[in-house]
Amino acid sequence: MAQIATSHAISPAAREINDALPVPLAACLSPLGRRSVYPKGIPFQAGEARGKTYNGTIGQITDGAGGALPLPSLAAAVSGLEEDLRDRAVLYSPIDGLPELRRAWRGWQRREIDSAVPSSTPIVTLGLSHGLSLAADLFTGEGTAVAVAEPFWGNYRQTFSTRTGARLVTAPAYRDGVFDAAAPVKALSGLTAAEPAVVIVNFPSNPGGYSPTDDERLELIAALTAEAETRPLAVLCDDAYAGLVYSDRICRRSLFWDLIGIHPNLTPIKVDGATKELSFFGGRVGFLTFPFEPESPAAAALESKVKCLLRATVGSPVAASQAAVLSVLGSPRVAKEVEEVRALLAERAGVLAAALELCDRSVVRPLPFNSGCFALVELPEGVDAEEVRRHLLATADTGLISVGERFLRLAFCSVAVAALPELVRRMEAGVAAVAGR
Repeated sequence: MAQIATSHAISPAAREINDALPVPLAACLSPLGRRSVYPKGIPFQAGEARGKTYNGTIGQITDGAGGALPLPSLAAAVSGLEEDLRDRAVLYSPIDGLPELRRAWRGWQRREIDSAVPSSTPIVTLGLSHGLSLAADLFTGEGTAVAVAEPFWGNYRQTFSTRTGARLVTAPAYRDGVFDAAAPVKALSGLTAAEPAVVIVNFPSNPGGYSPTDDERLELIAALTAEAETRPLAVLCDDAYAGLVYSDRICRRSLFWDLIGIHPNLTPIKVDGATKELSFFGGRVGFLTFPFEPESPAAAALESKVKCLLRATVGSPVAASQAAVLSVLGSPRVAKEVEEVRALLAERAGVLAAALELCDRSVVRPLPFNSGCFALVELPEGVDAEEVRRHLLATADTGLISVGERFLRLAFCSVAVAALPELVRRMEAGVAAVAGR
């Protein structure tokens, strides 16, 4: 008679790597996170055989000597890559990503970071949303509290609540039009003592387009540190728009680096990628980074867990996109090109700010923005944002995003600088029409 395997037991291998984690971080793991360990299956065994003369491990079609055997039309599509990257582009990627890319991205992340600050070798994900979903699998389960300032990026609901059953707890990001740096921590006020929690910090923010000032940054760090006195915290730094800051008075550095080591109960996790940083939106190359030295027991344990989840979902990340990003990071022009994109967006942000400044505050209230790709405006009480959005589509040939009941998001990243004043004019007129003014 066939036996039914029990799927929820924690294997000895998983217990071993769980024991390698700091106790507060282990307490933050979800049931799935505790069970996850990279198995010694086909990819593991193929990795051990890499470089062997006779390698009959992995099921990919090669020239018989480890090189690629692409269709000629596919070879033409990747012909712009350097020769040593062409094979990498059309063969399977390692589960955790191309080693050269992981090291190159670590260098990119740490351009102005002190060498004494620890960080793991980033693991490649299929974009930032995938990186956040992997973190959700590791650290959230049914009922886990996930704190985030509101309004927030809507996909957090699908990533954390829908997928893992976590409960989002929120606090207003703006009070009377002023940014509240401690909002994510205030959202935890109703939790019982010692209950582990996840906090999401997203700067530059979506939908707000805001990054904290130096004083606000210190206020948030102090609030997180104080909260860590009461409970284990996993702090997810959603760095999708890293570097897109338009004021010299605003720090461009991810909060991840400031949170490393500030309290034994607090573990920051960095999710970033090439999507916005390198303007490679279709590439779907993201990264997941932990606050531990490469090859340390904690980094190895977390890497094993993430590789288990990668293997169980996508198999391995897309190699062609990784090869393209690796090629870009090797270019001596990349930093200059990234700065040119930032300068373009800074010009658009300035023009948008000037146009919003002229708005009637009784019709729309622009909220502060200084970075990223978006600006947020608050509508008068009783005016529904979704109704305004539909009105603009139907009557003004204009598309914006409604956020909650009272906010509209303007994506200046996708609007020509000359068109921004007219966009604002149409938005204001649309709000006034819906409000009956």
